[in-house]
Amino acid sequence: MDTAEVILSVLVVVIIIVSLLSNVLVLICFLYNPEIRKQVPGLFNLNLTFCNLLLTVSNMPLTLVGLVSKAQPGGDGFCQIVGFLETFLSTNSMLSMAALSIDRWIAVVFPLRYHSKMRHRDAAFVLGYTWAHSVSFSTVAACLSWVGYHRLYASCTLANPRASSRTQFVIFTVFFHSFTFLLSFIVLCVTYLKVLKVARFHCKRIDVITMQTLVLLVDIHPSVRQRCLEEQKRRRQRATRKISTFIGTFMLCFAPYVITRIVELFPAVPINPHWGIVSKCLTYSKAACDPFVYSLLRHQYKKTCTDIINRLLKRSSLNASGRRRESQGNSIPTAE
Repeated sequence: MDTAEVILSVLVVVIIIVSLLSNVLVLICFLYNPEIRKQVPGLFNLNLTFCNLLLTVSNMPLTLVGLVSKAQPGGDGFCQIVGFLETFLSTNSMLSMAALSIDRWIAVVFPLRYHSKMRHRDAAFVLGYTWAHSVSFSTVAACLSWVGYHRLYASCTLANPRASSRTQFVIFTVFFHSFTFLLSFIVLCVTYLKVLKVARFHCKRIDVITMQTLVLLVDIHPSVRQRCLEEQKRRRQRATRKISTFIGTFMLCFAPYVITRIVELFPAVPINPHWGIVSKCLTYSKAACDPFVYSLLRHQYKKTCTDIINRLLKRSSLNASGRRRESQGNSIPTAE
């Protein structure tokens, strides 16, 4: 292994650890807090977490094995099953992010009608579509033997070893990425940009009220006035930063891999093998950052994590004090 391969191997290990811990933490918060379970976005987050966890334990370690050994991990049948899972889980993850963006769009643009437009039944219908969409593409690829070990990515993924079906594979690949990555990206852009537009409109209204109040309060201290103006600026930047994070992480993690898969369809264009692994690592890194982007940095999840930690610390302190009292009781000499 050269230096680049060692660095990539370490990167995959780090992604596996972070992804496993963060997604398990999201799952614990979901099971611990009944309020999170009652909310419709919690179902989408649960589905996304489920996909990320399965991808972490099934595909990432095998990619690490393929990278280190430079050989296919397991037999052809085993690799086809893993490739089916990789196609299904990646598609399901993208569509889950699109579903979360639709949920936010309805909540912000139609706040008074949100509970009638997005119920648990509606969320279950959306999740049913994401599963059917993901299973259909994965099944077609598996039935046509278009999943297997791909040396460029050191992974069991979409691959076409037969030259006779090259045209059909090219058409399938273009359709697959158009109706997964491109469709999800368009949905994210349309919904989040509408959310940003509404957020900026509300910020302007709040800014107008704030400025009118500052004008009326002529005796207000300059430091208070300055803090109000700084809060206005932070309020405007907060919405833009959140929307940029949602769309930016999606593009940064998935776009290089999708573009590489499209470029790969042209045999005349050479692709650096290290770049193939890097693009695959970027897609895996999305599973590691999704828990922070969509869950753990939200106030409700932070509070749940704090409650869990406090409960564990309280229980451990009670156990420690109980053991202390027991040891003190045993050390007291008994009268004969």
